[in-house]
Amino acid sequence: MLWRKFNGDQIELPIKEAVEEAIRRETSQGYKLKVCIGTDSQVKGRETEFATVIVFLREGHGGFMFIHNEKTLQKFSIKERMLVEVAKSIEIAYELCSLFTEFDVDMEVHADINTNPQFRSNEALREAMGYILGMGFAFKAKPEAFASSSCANKAVN
Repeated sequence: MLWRKFNGDQIELPIKEAVEEAIRRETSQGYKLKVCIGTDSQVKGRETEFATVIVFLREGHGGFMFIHNEKTLQKFSIKERMLVEVAKSIEIAYELCSLFTEFDVDMEVHADINTNPQFRSNEALREAMGYILGMGFAFKAKPEAFASSSCANKAVN
């Protein structure tokens, strides 16, 4: 799985090592970190592109993120696509959660799903929330889900 920084630089290390290195660097500089993980997608013609982000927030001092992009020709209903986004976020959160526990870093999974029932993405809200909370992760949906709705949204080409 290829990851990159926001400036486009490739992350050469396996993602777990890169995240551990980032946590060690930031905490040694005195920052209290929080991590938010989210995925967004866009359909362009026959292709669906997903962007998953790991957003590192330095309490009161900005932040930075790691990005992974993926494309598929698979067709999805809106509900399926929302749940695939959540699954991608959970997959990386699960891979990294032992690090967050070890270094006492708060982590949230953000879902690009609207809490307003008038929006089509809302169809997936209950299942997504159950999936995330059932895995033991903190959950945020729109409008609080900035990792998916803002950060990942900018990373979908």
